[in-house]
Amino acid sequence: MDLQSSDSNPWFATHQFIAEMIFHARVDNHPCRTWDPSKANLFYVPFYGGLHVSSNFREPNHAIRDALAVRLVDFLQAQPTWRKNNGKDHFLALGRTSWDFMRTNSGPDFGANCLLNLPCVKNMSVLTVERNPWKGSNQHGIPYPSYFHPSTSDQMMTWQNMMRQSNRPYLFSFIGAPRKGVGKAAIRDEMIKQCMESTQCKILKCDHGNPKCYNPSEILKVMRESRFCLQAPGDSFTRRSTFDAILSGCIPVFFSRHTAYTQYSWFLPEEASKYSVYMDEQSEESKRIEEVLMKIPKEEVDTMRATVIDMIPRLTYAHPNASHSDLGFEDAVDVALQALAQHVRDKV
Repeated sequence: MDLQSSDSNPWFATHQFIAEMIFHARVDNHPCRTWDPSKANLFYVPFYGGLHVSSNFREPNHAIRDALAVRLVDFLQAQPTWRKNNGKDHFLALGRTSWDFMRTNSGPDFGANCLLNLPCVKNMSVLTVERNPWKGSNQHGIPYPSYFHPSTSDQMMTWQNMMRQSNRPYLFSFIGAPRKGVGKAAIRDEMIKQCMESTQCKILKCDHGNPKCYNPSEILKVMRESRFCLQAPGDSFTRRSTFDAILSGCIPVFFSRHTAYTQYSWFLPEEASKYSVYMDEQSEESKRIEEVLMKIPKEEVDTMRATVIDMIPRLTYAHPNASHSDLGFEDAVDVALQALAQHVRDKV
């Protein structure tokens, strides 16, 4: 697979935390955009909070770390469009997890700022690659960007057909590195152990700076050759790998409900068993992954894979320069805007 981007090549080495930039670029050229505030039902705030917080993780002074978030809120509250509905029709898109914007005075300090805890921002809707399942009532999960950004429906259909015909010699696969910490380390170590002991598992270990783990072609090759892809929680609940797996037509296997089910309700089928397998990380099932997956009838696996491949368009970020007439499908931004518009109509 050639990942050198060009006008006709939809493949890019996309960083996992730039959904906010892609979202902005897509909204800029979206057919629903209006330049007349009186006609708008939604107001997008183009604030690159993820990029900003990434540059301030090591800042020890909380006031300095929070300063831009506070300035943003002051600016928004001074706008006539804000005052009309007190910000309930405004939204942000963030490319990092909500935890990076929810620092509290009593909790641990791992470099986050206070953006999502500000009362003003709680009035808004926040799109984020990982929402807080317990304190994120105004937060809505959006997909991590994978590497595929098509400009036409032909590019999308060609890829989906390739995934339908892909030869998958491995029952399951795991891509990832061991983790530190009791909970994260335990499930990761268990997966790596089971995969290495199985002749039906393909593993790509990402410790010691393995260069293959930074090569999109290598990552997608493993997933394209697998029927199931194990999705252990990473540094937080969610993983970009979930969306790489779906892009590859590989059925995701989850070990926490917060890796997908409580995150991306706008994008995923309501019935999780139609497109995924769930094993609680504390369950006996998680200690015999191969046995559990082998028991799923082939017809059921084929149906699940077909569902996964049908999901690819709505979980993909189309190329920002794509014309609406050429695209011919609703991508992740279209799905989010439609769901958000309905959400705001119910709220305002």
